[in-house]
Amino acid sequence: MVQTPAKPITYLPEDGFNQELIANVHPNDWINPAPAKEYDLVVIGAGTAGLVVAAGAAGLGLGLKVALIEKHMMGGDCLNVGCVPSKCLISSSRVVADMKNSAPYGIKPPANVEVDFPAVMARMRQLRAGISHHDSAKRFQNLGIDVFLGAGKFVSSSAITVEGAQLNFKKAVIATGARAVRPNVPGLAEAGFLTNETVFSLTEQPKRLAVIGGGPIGCELAQAFHRLGSEVTLIHKNGHLLDKEDPDAAEIVQKQLAADGMAFVLNAKLEKVEVTAGGKVLHYSNPTGKMGTVVVDEILVGAGRQPNVDGIGLEDVGVEYDPRRGVKVNDYLQTTNPKIYAAGDICMDWKFTHAADSAARIVIKNTLFSPFGFGKSKLSDLVMPWVTFTAPEIAHVGMYERDAKAKGIDFEVIHIPMSGVDRAIADGQTEGFLKIMHPKGKDEILGATIVADHAGEMISEVTTAITTKQGLSALSGVIHPYPTQAEVIKKAADAYKRKLLTPKTQKLLKFLVKLS
Repeated sequence: MVQTPAKPITYLPEDGFNQELIANVHPNDWINPAPAKEYDLVVIGAGTAGLVVAAGAAGLGLGLKVALIEKHMMGGDCLNVGCVPSKCLISSSRVVADMKNSAPYGIKPPANVEVDFPAVMARMRQLRAGISHHDSAKRFQNLGIDVFLGAGKFVSSSAITVEGAQLNFKKAVIATGARAVRPNVPGLAEAGFLTNETVFSLTEQPKRLAVIGGGPIGCELAQAFHRLGSEVTLIHKNGHLLDKEDPDAAEIVQKQLAADGMAFVLNAKLEKVEVTAGGKVLHYSNPTGKMGTVVVDEILVGAGRQPNVDGIGLEDVGVEYDPRRGVKVNDYLQTTNPKIYAAGDICMDWKFTHAADSAARIVIKNTLFSPFGFGKSKLSDLVMPWVTFTAPEIAHVGMYERDAKAKGIDFEVIHIPMSGVDRAIADGQTEGFLKIMHPKGKDEILGATIVADHAGEMISEVTTAITTKQGLSALSGVIHPYPTQAEVIKKAADAYKRKLLTPKTQKLLKFLVKLS
């Protein structure tokens, strides 16, 4: 069969760093290979889920024929417009905050912290380009995978077309991910707006920035841009930011954003946007019907994600989907077509890179190593932590209190403030806490929330405990280096052990003392 060239793409700004990125993740001189007669596995989408499925299947040394299709940039959102670039900006913004807030540490802050915004963005592009070889077309080709750059579409339950070529398969995986929701607000499209897919192409800092959406993406980027020097107004439809999180945790972050000087417009419905000589004017109303306006130079929409289900022929192969929730899968990540599976943002409520990675591993097992359905792995068996990378961070795993109440579980909560942890005191990072929830009378960990500057680095210990079914008693016996902020976990476990010190156990202990 004929080999076909990939369609070239551009990515702004067209500097050396982005040229390196494109050369890795969508080389414009790429020639798609001649398809094999049949593939054991064809994967549509080269984001985290697709990359892990393809690499995992091809890397087993079993001679499996694997094809990977990507219409835009390999690495997906995480590398190109998500985790990697956003954390680079957050890192720069935290340096600014540390410099401005150095006085309590005995360091005289500079009179003026000057942010070189173009340099901040150039650093981000440089680091992203340096990481991108891990997700490159060439690397995956070297793993023995046939990489096709172009738009894939199902044409039957055993074939996909891409750039005029037909790929026949035994099993297929949909990993096309999700994109930013674009609110249907009159005048918004005409005024122009940014999403996570375009904001990292900025080379000039917006003086006044409106961020629409008070969830994790909106709060992370709003805080970063505000600390870098933009005047940020965060507009949210509900009465509190991060309203899906533990309320006490969300309250700490909201107070920190307010202390940073950020403006909020809460309980707001965006009515229309218009462009004037003074800037982009956002008109909003509140539940009482009162109107208000915000005038900015740029608008950043961070109001959620929607799955990429269009144009891939799902209707033609009996794969059911919902335009908002994505592809319908069972607990084994199998779609309504038994030969086709899905993983990642296209089908899961957990829209995290690590969730996509974990789901991809389930798909590898269930598509290739579960004959007649035996030994399949379940998505519901995963213990999934997540982190909101504000300052302080919020990390969570397991149930929230509302979940336990809904299930009728009689539970107790252990609450340890970071102000009682010596290392947090030394670091000047005492705003936050650890909450661990357990059934009344049992040391099983039902869920945990950590609010701390490094909460994301701390939650894995609790996740490990839940995954391995280790309770608070076991954590109490784990030696934690002193002084570390993670010592808060041992303090919580010790607090549980102290609950066991009832009058009856005290009598037993006194008896043992007499015998010793």
